[in-house]
Amino acid sequence: MDKSADINWLKWLQYTVLVSVILYFGSTLFIPLSFALLISFVLYPICLWLEQKKLPRWAAIALCLLLLLVLVGGLGFLLVRQIIRFGEEWPQLQGKLKAAWGNISTYVEHHFGIDAAKQVTWVEGMASDVASSAFTTLQGIVYTSAVSLVLLVLIPIYVALILYNREQLAKALKSFFPQNEHRKIRQILHETISTYYNFIKGMAIVYLVVGVLNSLGLLLIGVPHAIFFGVVASVLTFIPYVGITIGAILPMTVAWITYDSIWYPLGVVLVFGVVQYLEANLIFPWAVSARLQVNMLFTLLAIVAGGILWGASGMILFIPFLAILKLIADKHHRMRPLSLLLGSGKEK
Repeated sequence: MDKSADINWLKWLQYTVLVSVILYFGSTLFIPLSFALLISFVLYPICLWLEQKKLPRWAAIALCLLLLLVLVGGLGFLLVRQIIRFGEEWPQLQGKLKAAWGNISTYVEHHFGIDAAKQVTWVEGMASDVASSAFTTLQGIVYTSAVSLVLLVLIPIYVALILYNREQLAKALKSFFPQNEHRKIRQILHETISTYYNFIKGMAIVYLVVGVLNSLGLLLIGVPHAIFFGVVASVLTFIPYVGITIGAILPMTVAWITYDSIWYPLGVVLVFGVVQYLEANLIFPWAVSARLQVNMLFTLLAIVAGGILWGASGMILFIPFLAILKLIADKHHRMRPLSLLLGSGKEK
């Protein structure tokens, strides 16, 4: 008899609802802890290698965190510099936007019979709605910035503590399972960390190569702030299909306003299309040898569920969590139905 038939799906649904409620109301605790756990997975092999070179554990952890801080800080500095340069040219773009609006207004008036006065009334109404909600938005931004500042302090502390006490944490995890399952749990934990580390390392290479190709392509067709747009579009590719579309909108708009020609936005589409094709068929298979195959439907569902429960942080975190869940399901025979459900059908 098939053991998968014995699964109590109602019980699993109850567990899912309960976990969702806990994650939603405990987001302040679980979001930084989740980031710290995933960062620990990435830093663990490096930390272990440094310890094998006779470096004390605390020194190895501190060095790993310092290298991570330098890397993230360097990328942040480059992006902020590009944003500042973009802001310096905003008055010029604003003038071109006004000219473009005049052309659009004339077109609408001639083809749809809506005079300029009505168009201005509509725009002013939209502007008043935006202004009325500006204070609330500003409060949200201030609150989010304060929370982000706290997270920037908490996450490295959590990472350091997880890496330093990893044996105790692994022993506590194994204690939840019977003695005869300990060896399998240890193997699953080791393979999860190793596979996830290789996956993240490969994805970092993918983002780097895609960012460089995007930037070079935009530079060749003369789009302003090509590096900024190329890097942002590269990072947004973590959202399947939708991300590359969002990343292309702003450089298309800037190219159209700058050159007042439809050919430059089409050039942006061509650049991103070619790079996206290369990423899917050449760069990704080459860089990510241990691809975590997850059904595209459930990847999108994870992004939506993460956004509902944890906002933008959830959209980032739930994808690797889903991949790790799929990886664990692949290794455990009792979770075979879940492995088949989440699978993309491309596994060997």
